[in-house]
Amino acid sequence: MSAAVKTNADYPVPETMKAWVLKDPGELELVDKPVPEPKKAEVLVRIDAVAICATDLEIIYHGLPAIIEGGEPFNKNFTPGHEYMGTVVALGPGVDEYEIGERVTVEIHAGCGQCKRCREGMYTACHNYGKNYGDVDKGHRANGFTTDGGFCEYQVNNINTLVHVDDSMSDEEATLVVTAGTAMYGLTEVGGLVAGESVVVTGPGPIGLLGVAVAKALGAQPVILTGTRDNRLEIGRKLGADHVINVRNENAVEKVHELTGGKGADYVVECSGAPNSLNEAAQMLNRGGKICLAAFPSTSPEVDVAYLVRNNIYLYGIRGEGKTATHRAEAFMRQKRFDASLIHTHTFDMSDLIEAIRYAKDRVDDAIKVVVRNEHAVARREAAE
Repeated sequence: MSAAVKTNADYPVPETMKAWVLKDPGELELVDKPVPEPKKAEVLVRIDAVAICATDLEIIYHGLPAIIEGGEPFNKNFTPGHEYMGTVVALGPGVDEYEIGERVTVEIHAGCGQCKRCREGMYTACHNYGKNYGDVDKGHRANGFTTDGGFCEYQVNNINTLVHVDDSMSDEEATLVVTAGTAMYGLTEVGGLVAGESVVVTGPGPIGLLGVAVAKALGAQPVILTGTRDNRLEIGRKLGADHVINVRNENAVEKVHELTGGKGADYVVECSGAPNSLNEAAQMLNRGGKICLAAFPSTSPEVDVAYLVRNNIYLYGIRGEGKTATHRAEAFMRQKRFDASLIHTHTFDMSDLIEAIRYAKDRVDDAIKVVVRNEHAVARREAAE
């Protein structure tokens, strides 16, 4: 580290680190990389734990939405992974907002702060997204998407992306703040004040399950979860769902109308990415209802636009966990408003990332959220025990 970077002997920083880099589609290689140095308004985070997100799998196997050097991320020495937490071990020039030794979790996007969208607070839609890999002087970062991410031992983060982690929260739970933040951002965009309003969440994946938890914590009534797997739906009940619908056994649209007194729901948070999910979400709503699209569908199905127009249906697409939603999600988790750890199912060492990805991708042993931990974090916990 240069003289302008503040460090502490209690948290020594090595010159190199182990990092996974993306080669051909679906291929990761463990290599040595230099430990990055934080610049103005940045800190160096020693990564303790990382959760594997479905978007990580999309990037590893298909490329987008990662954009490196203007194109696909393959064979460019790029390290994916974005749902990580850790410990601040070095401060960039002028940084006094955080202290060395502080536990933090991170969100993905730090906008450039200069474009139209960033000035509006929409930094997850930064106009400089993907234009500066390896040169962050413009200000924009999307770690694990346009700059290196968290499948490694150390990473640089802008201070705007950090969220303090309370000591009552385990490392594994702290990695889930980002997932809860995405759900929080979706509900923020469709209205924010959902107390007393009916919310349907479609798809009991990690975002959908924590979408149920956040909606209930915000006072929504009733909260309805739809899906195809009874065990996932049961976790949804534990996280606050008032009703669950297995779409293999019941007509979800008809059941939602029945549960809402024939009126339909006020909001749908669509997390399934199923082929006809948008049309079914619209049909679940009352007139003037709102849909949040939080999933990446694998196809582009035909949409009944006329139905949306006739019924004054609003559509909101969200990207990431914008508008500091992670801070609000962490507050709920710190206050134990819901138990996010219910969706954490498996833990691996960082050296076993390939196997961890297999569990996440193929849903081995019904994996929901798979977390990988670095050796230093494992050693620290064992010493504490």
